[in-house]
Amino acid sequence: MKGFVDLHLLLPNRGARGEIKGLIARSAELGYSFVGIPLSVDAAGSHVEDIERICIDNDVDLIRRVDLRPRDVRELLRLLRVVRRRREVVAVRCASKSVARQAAKDRRVDLICFSSSDPGGRFFDSAVAELASNSSAGLEVDMAPLIAIDGFRRVRLISSIRREVALAEKFGVPLVLSSGAFDRYLLRSAQDYASLAYLFGLAHNEAVRAMSDTPLGLVERNRRKLGPDYVAPGVYVVKRGKDCRGS
Repeated sequence: MKGFVDLHLLLPNRGARGEIKGLIARSAELGYSFVGIPLSVDAAGSHVEDIERICIDNDVDLIRRVDLRPRDVRELLRLLRVVRRRREVVAVRCASKSVARQAAKDRRVDLICFSSSDPGGRFFDSAVAELASNSSAGLEVDMAPLIAIDGFRRVRLISSIRREVALAEKFGVPLVLSSGAFDRYLLRSAQDYASLAYLFGLAHNEAVRAMSDTPLGLVERNRRKLGPDYVAPGVYVVKRGKDCRGS
């Protein structure tokens, strides 16, 4: 394991540079070596470069991701054509069953996730899990909502996540635990999140893997695909031009 990964760190909307710096610095203090930050494909280059500098200053590896929120399947397919080669991680926040099923079977999608704490707004059922198992799409669970909400809403969310995690394990769907935090006070260490994951039936070693080896493997695979030597799944250029002479 090369370090802990928080694959979903949310920067404050229109946040001042100090707030962004504080959030990334806090992640580093808590032991995260990699942070995935949602960046729209039309984000200003200067803004992205500034975030990269902050990450470098804190010895954190920036993972560029995009969070898609399509209204329907047609919009999802259109967005995927635009973003796949421009971000290291593509996540789809599914607001309907049809979007969830399309995202689960589309090999351009890395992660499927759900924003709602209402069981009726979460669509990870056995059909979606089976589709995801065949496409290698993973299920992402944000941990910050478990801290931010309370009462019956929290109980209902834990119940939904427990069901989803059980389905992911049954069908062999990769599981990623991320903070989903937009405030430094919602951030916790990976070990704290691993303890919290016990509430929805995840063993400690499995929770640790979902914040280290699993997301890091996903990122490394995609970085190879986005590199100049990638040709097709499983096919890479080993030598080029004059390097091929005499081989």
